[in-house]
Parts: sequence; structure tokens; C-alpha cells
Amino acid sequence: MLSKKMLSILATTVLSVGFVAGCGSNSTSGEDKGSNVIKIATQSPLSGGSATLGEAIKLGAQLALDEEKDTFEKLGYKLQLVPYDDQGDPKKGVANAQLIGSDKAVYGVIGHLNSGVTIPSSETYEKYSIPMISPASTATDVTDRKLKTVNRIVARDDFQGPAGAEYAVKELKAKNIFVIQDKTAYGQGLADAFKTAAEKEGAKIVGFEGITVGEKDFNGVLNQVSKEKPDLVYFGGLYAEGGLLIKQARDKGITAKFMGGDGLDSSTLVDIAGDAVKDTYLTSVAGDASKTQFAKDYEKKFNKKVESYSVYGYDSMKVMLQGIQKAIEDNDKKLPSHEAVRDAVRGIKEYKGELTQVGFDEKGDNKYAKIFIYKFDAPSYPAKLEGEISQ
Repeated sequence: MLSKKMLSILATTVLSVGFVAGCGSNSTSGEDKGSNVIKIATQSPLSGGSATLGEAIKLGAQLALDEEKDTFEKLGYKLQLVPYDDQGDPKKGVANAQLIGSDKAVYGVIGHLNSGVTIPSSETYEKYSIPMISPASTATDVTDRKLKTVNRIVARDDFQGPAGAEYAVKELKAKNIFVIQDKTAYGQGLADAFKTAAEKEGAKIVGFEGITVGEKDFNGVLNQVSKEKPDLVYFGGLYAEGGLLIKQARDKGITAKFMGGDGLDSSTLVDIAGDAVKDTYLTSVAGDASKTQFAKDYEKKFNKKVESYSVYGYDSMKVMLQGIQKAIEDNDKKLPSHEAVRDAVRGIKEYKGELTQVGFDEKGDNKYAKIFIYKFDAPSYPAKLEGEISQ
């Protein structure tokens, strides 16, 4: 689902920062130490197969930071966004995290999109006591390690997977299900959670196969699907591979319903699958923000429609800045330590965001996170909301 058009937009969307950190820049390590500059980094894929959602996170965070600049100016501080491109690659994410850790002016990170990048990168943030808030990572290991710096505002896969399984079995009446997953921390974890819950609900799993991220030809696994004749195919993975799977399945005459997780919640899924996307269901940790004032402001500023995680990047940045502001005020308006900011962010229990309420538990999970069920009735985005489930 990597959006080529996003690549062309990067140079104009990075705003006043003027560069995309992580694409070769060595950032500004330590240069602002002792100054009144407070930097917030974003880490998300701005290139590669997940760039549509990665840029949405960055732009949402950027809008929130721009709105809060005046507030921080009154406190005596200048906010600065520092976007990093993790490319959806764990090694790149860790390399960027090292640059972030070496820059004493960075007080928070908004990201990542992919759980497989969040997990190793967050080990570095923990070392430097830099708090992170993920707008999108859902794997259980993101927060189950109980790191002091790691937080997220979306639901976990051990909530999302069972919610999808219950809907598939009870509402869609699926009895024979073929599960495909992309062998990543996110995709396999979600598929495992779905499979276990579907079996408990009484469904039979007639196949459980893995594909590789970046793969283009899925005839091999789809031949197995054709042989088993399931009434539902579940995919744990992202929209780049998911869109091709759906399209190639319909081309082969496979009529089973398709279902997946939040990794399919992108306009690029529709771009790839086209008409074949009809009758596809997904669970998402992201609600529909397309009709909010935020969506209007976002489109006016960036000249583009919101994606699923745009508003979650926005709300994550707002939460981060609230924590930083509290740490400043608690320190007699002097620049606080990274540890004080870390603890202030984790201490947020009741924050009413643009779309989601946020209250972190002792592990950094959001106790108010929800799961949303969507269906594509037509090749258009967003899909139709079928319902939502609270924890």
C-alpha cells in the first residue's frame, strides 16, 4: 500500500523543520541543550509500503503541535517537530531512536505505526527516559514489558483479535475460516489472537499460512484457500499485501468474505483492491474522524483527507504536550528532566481527545481504547461503521 504519491509530498509536508530526520540527517544532537527549545520527534514510515498511514501519523501530530505553540511560548519555550522516517523497518527505527536519544532537546516521541518497530526502538527510549506514545501499535508485547516510557492510546491485539472472531462467528456466521498472516510481530500476533478466539467460538480453522511482507504474487496460498473452500478468509497484516490478496482472490473466483485488522484500515487498500474490496470487513482500533472539525482543519492545512491514524497522531501529540506542560509547571516553569516528563505522561488518567479518551494504566495501555467494526460496501474510503466495542 505504499503510496508513491506520499513520497512526492514529503518535501512539502515537513514544514518548518525543513528536513526529514532519519533519511540521512544526523539530527541536532545536543545542540539545543540548555536552550528553550523542546523537540518532539515522530517516528513512522514516511517511505515504503506503509507510508500512507505513517505520514498520517506525522501530519496529525504536526497539526496538534502547531496548535500548542502559543501556549508554550507563554511558558517560555519553543516547540519543534522532528519527523523521522523509520521505513517500517526495525533496524531503521532503532538507528533513529539512537539519534533521538543523543539529542537532549527531544522530550517525547509520537510513534511508531508498526509494533515490530515499536518494540526494539522503545528499548532505546527507555535507556534515555524519553516517553513515547504510539497512535497505532497494537501487539501485546509493546506494553507487556512494562517499560516506564512506553504508552499507547489504541487497543491491544488481545482485545482486537477476539472482537473480530466474535463478530465473524456470531454475526457473519463463519464456520470454516482460513487464516493468513504476514509473519510480523503485528500480523502474526493478531492472527494468533483471532484464531484462538474463533476456535473458542466454535469455528473450524481450515488453514493457517504465512506470507512475506513485500510479496506480490499470492497464487500459492490462494490455491490452498480455493482447495479448502472456507466461508471467511482472515488476514493479519497490512494493506499493501492485504489489498493484493483480496484482488487476486476475487480474480481466482474465491467468493469467501474477507476480514482483517486495523492494518487494512487505509484508503490505499481501496486503491489496490478496487471493486474487489466490496464485502471486506475489518476491525480497527481507530474510529472514524472523517466528519469531525479535526478532519476539516487537517484537510485545510495539508490539502488531503484524513486517514485512520491521522487523529490518533493528533491526540497522541496533545497528550504528550499536556504531560510536558505539567512537568514544566511542577518545576516552577524551569525545563524539567526527561524522567519528570516521562512520569507526567504516564500519570495522565483523564484526557478527552478529539476522538478518543485517554487514561494510561500502570503498563501504559489506554483503559478507554475501543475496537471498531467496519465493512466495505463499495470501493470507497472510509468503510461503513458497523459497530464499536468497549473494553
